[in-house]
Amino acid sequence: MINKYPLWKNLLILAVLIVGAVYALPNLYGEDQAIQISGSKGITLESEDYQKIEGVIANDCPDCVVERNEGQALIRFKDNDLRLRMKEKLVGELGDNYIVALNLAAATPEWLKAIGAKPLKLGLDLRGGLHFLMEVDMDEAIKKIVAQSIQDFRTELREEKIRLSGIRSIGQDIVITFRDEETRNKALRLLSGKHQDLTFTEGDSSSSFEIKAVMKPEKIKEVKTYAVEQNINIIRNRVNELGVAEPLVQRQGADRIIVELPGVEDSARAKEILGATATLEFRLVDQAADLQSAASGVVSSNDEVLTDRNGRPVVVTKHVILTGDHIIDAKSGMDENGRPEVNISLDSKGGNTMSNFTKDHIGQPMATNFIEYKVVDDQNGGDGAVKFRKVEQIINVATIQARLGNKFRITGLDSPTEAHNLALLLRAGALIAPIQIVEERNIGPSLGKQNIDNGMRAMMYGLIVLGLFMIVYYKAFGIIANLALIFNMVLLVGVMSMIPGATMTLPGIAGIVLTIGMAVDANVLIYERIREEIRNNRGVQQAINLGYERAFVTIMDSNITSILVALILFAVGTGAVKGFALVLMIGLVCSMFTAVTCCRAIVNLIWGGRDVKKLAI
Repeated sequence: MINKYPLWKNLLILAVLIVGAVYALPNLYGEDQAIQISGSKGITLESEDYQKIEGVIANDCPDCVVERNEGQALIRFKDNDLRLRMKEKLVGELGDNYIVALNLAAATPEWLKAIGAKPLKLGLDLRGGLHFLMEVDMDEAIKKIVAQSIQDFRTELREEKIRLSGIRSIGQDIVITFRDEETRNKALRLLSGKHQDLTFTEGDSSSSFEIKAVMKPEKIKEVKTYAVEQNINIIRNRVNELGVAEPLVQRQGADRIIVELPGVEDSARAKEILGATATLEFRLVDQAADLQSAASGVVSSNDEVLTDRNGRPVVVTKHVILTGDHIIDAKSGMDENGRPEVNISLDSKGGNTMSNFTKDHIGQPMATNFIEYKVVDDQNGGDGAVKFRKVEQIINVATIQARLGNKFRITGLDSPTEAHNLALLLRAGALIAPIQIVEERNIGPSLGKQNIDNGMRAMMYGLIVLGLFMIVYYKAFGIIANLALIFNMVLLVGVMSMIPGATMTLPGIAGIVLTIGMAVDANVLIYERIREEIRNNRGVQQAINLGYERAFVTIMDSNITSILVALILFAVGTGAVKGFALVLMIGLVCSMFTAVTCCRAIVNLIWGGRDVKKLAI
């Protein structure tokens, strides 16, 4: 029998609509104004920390509840003035060991949270928050590669017992000098065979024989790309470690990174989050150096003077044994004497490097140099850019007792808290190159609310106009089309809420409005085809069946081409364009389901299998 769906198909359609409605439901509950508290530098809050926070808010907000969530505290408020007052009090009472930030928290009921239903993530233009445009220092990234290449050249030449007179860098180039032509030629053959990404040329100076190494353009491009991509991963890890909800970190152009923190209003704390990345360097201590001369800055050209925790000079070699780039895991703990330590795991390359070095230097002291990038408070440049400065400190000097591998430990730390901080920072990663904030915008939540209200108003006006038109022009079938529009909106919001990382922005709302128009277009095609079949003296049941079948091909063609265009926009676009494309793709798929399948099911239930002489269309 035509125009009849089997029971299982009707139940399947109903199940899809119910699932979409359930996962769209959290968006009706909105968000509460809240204060989010986490430990400084990522310390996980313990029971005594929660008790301390509860004690601070007890007098001013006795009804407030401190929610415990994965080592962080969340306090919800109904009054924004009270929230602001409590933030000032919490900052004053808790001190620098805690990060107190204004945020927004979803008011989703627990039963919806239990099934994983969450509200749709709102972008910065709708929710408010902080926007940073950061620039990577490419010169420093290349400088690090040059320094690493110099170390590699020294090691390779020493292994082959080729003696060099000196090695230095001139900008991006490396110049190696030798005492005679035969040694230079031997070194040239060795290095040019091992380093295909460098161009080696020979040249005679007046007093020595030289090899000049120059990075190829494709190598420079690779270094710059890696610097940006690695910094993006590190910043994302750092923000996630500190519990900033729903951050956006993405590349813009050749050397810039966009960081958006929706719902966060504390700019100073956000800069601390972005700048507080750290790494380690392991260097050999020069025992033969004169500490008195070193205190005055007089050292060998192969050495460098750093300071320890007490401000005392430590003379270390410029040669870096290993950097934090090879650290894959770091965990804090206690050693056999109850002293804090950090257990470090290296990747295979780092483990081999450490093993090969320590086997030849047993009994010699090795220093652990802690490097951190901090925000420069005093900005005299006048360009408005927020810069980060490099801070170095020797945190540990230990004698190499045995050959080390890809697992070892760092001791000599002051407290378990410091060990925990160091482990967390190392897990978050080291900046490949310094960054500076070249643009900063703080979008207030009131502006975001205005954007949401305007967008919702535009959608409501569009729905009302379309709904009235469909009812007047298509009568009962117009009501069914309006139901399909509602189903389409519910499914679209539900699917967007289920996709991890999907964010609704102002361009996304524009995509919803466009989807509404295209969804109605599908119904119009079907209904006009049914009218045409009736005018051709087809029976009602046959007209309905042919109307849906013959319009389906046209609907599929138009929607598939639109989806392909949206897919291209999503692939090559960034930011607002990507958000618009994602909403459009999901909306088009939902509209095909609701306009064709859902509408057909309703029509079949009302008119299918009946002896109908006339349609209200």
